[in-house]
Amino acid sequence: MEGKIMIEYKYDVQYLIDGHDLDEDAIDAYIKGHFEGDSLIAVGDDTLIKIHFHTNKPWEILEYCASLGEIFDIVVEDMDRQARGLKG
Repeated sequence: MEGKIMIEYKYDVQYLIDGHDLDEDAIDAYIKGHFEGDSLIAVGDDTLIKIHFHTNKPWEILEYCASLGEIFDIVVEDMDRQARGLKG
C-alpha cells in the first residue's frame, strides 16, 4: 500500500470541560486507567480543564468527560486522513 502510514490511534480529540471542583490529576489518572490511547494532556483548574487525547474511540472519553461538566470547543480530527494529505 503505497503512501500508507500506520497510526496506532486514529483520532486526535481536543475539548474543554467546564465544571466545578474539577481535579486535573484525577481526570488524567482516570483516563489513563480506563481508556486506550496516548498523548494525553489534561490541564487547567477546578472550573476549566483542557483535554487532548489520541484514541480510536473518541465517543468513550467524550461521554466520561461530559459526566464531569459541560464539554465544548470539541475537535475530533482523523489523523490517518491527515497523514494521507486529506482534510481530517
